Amino acid sequence: MGTLDNRHTGIGMTSDRTRARMVERLRDDGIRDEVVLEAMNVVPRHIFVDEALAIRAYEDSPLPIGHGQTISQPWVVARMSELARNGRALGDVLEIGTGCGYQTAVLARIAQKVYTVERIGALVAKARRHLTALKIRNVALKHGDGTSDLGEELAVDAIVITAGATHVPEALLRFLKPGARMVLPLARGGAAGGDGERGTQRLTVIEPALQGYKEETLDAVRFVPLLPGIT
Repeated sequence: MGTLDNRHTGIGMTSDRTRARMVERLRDDGIRDEVVLEAMNVVPRHIFVDEALAIRAYEDSPLPIGHGQTISQPWVVARMSELARNGRALGDVLEIGTGCGYQTAVLARIAQKVYTVERIGALVAKARRHLTALKIRNVALKHGDGTSDLGEELAVDAIVITAGATHVPEALLRFLKPGARMVLPLARGGAAGGDGERGTQRLTVIEPALQGYKEETLDAVRFVPLLPGIT
């Protein structure tokens, strides 16, 4: 797993103390997995946002990262990580939608290996810089289309999708080991980024069952839409 350089601990609003307050807020807001909370405490969110936004890095809100994308709010990152872990040790994890690399870095703290795919080339470069700066070495980062067959032979303990889908990406289900799970924002019956009840995204857990898959619908969330293709 990756280790952090002391240069990235920060001062003032980006200090270890500020991050610790964020973790206490996450605990108060229902995050119970101490492994995930420790990962959130260690990974410095402020280095994943533009310097002008660093003062807001530990607010519980999404922030723009360019190219029409956002870094997810800390609670959502923690919740998705908690659902992916499901109280057990994680070996390999597949992430669809690297973005700036923050969720990736958190997953790298709770899993042995993270395979992550991002469709926007400029964000691939940005995430790579961030992960390198933090000396996180257990991540394989790919520029590709996460909605299609990845051309990889993977068997993973969890899949985390960080963009809103209108259906379960069936091309990815074959990567799940028995007992593994997919966590994604899902808006069945409506646009992935739409308003109204039919378009409401909810964190959804997909697990292999004896016949097909079972689905559990949880918290309401809002993500940018999951799109095909690469740029």
